[in-house]
Amino acid sequence: MATYNRVALIGLGLIAGSMSLAIRRGKLANEIVGYARSAETRDIAREINLVDRVVDTAEEAVKDADLVVLAVPIGAMGPVMAAIAPHLKQGVMVTDVGSVKKSVFDAVVPHLPEHAHFIGCHPMAGTEHSGPRSGFATLFDNRWCLVVPPETVDQGELDRLCDFWKGIGANIEIMDPDHHDLVCAVVSHTPHLIAYTMVGVADDLRRVTDQEVIKFSAAGFRDFTRIAASDPTMWRDVFLTNKDATLEILGRFTEELFVLQRAIRQGDGDLLFDYFTRTRAIRRGIIEAGQDTDAPDFGRKPTKVD
Repeated sequence: MATYNRVALIGLGLIAGSMSLAIRRGKLANEIVGYARSAETRDIAREINLVDRVVDTAEEAVKDADLVVLAVPIGAMGPVMAAIAPHLKQGVMVTDVGSVKKSVFDAVVPHLPEHAHFIGCHPMAGTEHSGPRSGFATLFDNRWCLVVPPETVDQGELDRLCDFWKGIGANIEIMDPDHHDLVCAVVSHTPHLIAYTMVGVADDLRRVTDQEVIKFSAAGFRDFTRIAASDPTMWRDVFLTNKDATLEILGRFTEELFVLQRAIRQGDGDLLFDYFTRTRAIRRGIIEAGQDTDAPDFGRKPTKVD
């Protein structure tokens, strides 16, 4: 039985495309309507049958929709919400899939009609790829979706949206906006910033040639480059809108880095061993929680070399 009759996806990239495929797999909606700002993206979505119906305006997409998903960059949330607000039906649920929540609430809620509901969501899943061809139905399986309701929320609507995400394959955790943004600064935002920085450092160190960086990247640098290949528009908006939490965690990271620098300089092997032992345990906990694999080479398929 469908959780929502008609779902409107505003934005047709990796997350929205994967949502559409997972919704079809779980028979969670009777119709999926999609819109993307780019005509090229809309054409590709039609070509690959990504959704049931692709339309040319966001206003048309949300007409008679029971669930509207804002899958656009965080900086575009406010303008998109302002545009679609007059066209939302009575009782519609509006949600988003952004990586930051406090700023999304600030951008969306002022435009929300009294007859509509809004609950923020953040599926903690993704890849370095983007665009309508990058989605796949299993993206959210056994991954966490952080659900962020407003202070006053209709419990029935909250339960319905949580059931929808469970049907897509996700685990659910409910958080308030400030705590969400702090958690994500630790587990997602700061690691991405460090990855961008590490790749930038390698680019600046001319003593290491471009060919050496590429040739020997089977070491840890390869994983930095995968993270740093993520969508630049999305991450620009993330850091600008989650500034306080990210700066707090970056400050803590800097302190930890100084501790390690001092240990290396002073030859303090015991401190380094104890530190790496603690962090190794965190990695084991991630594997035990089913959020990654302990397969050799992180489960990557070997690349055939001619």
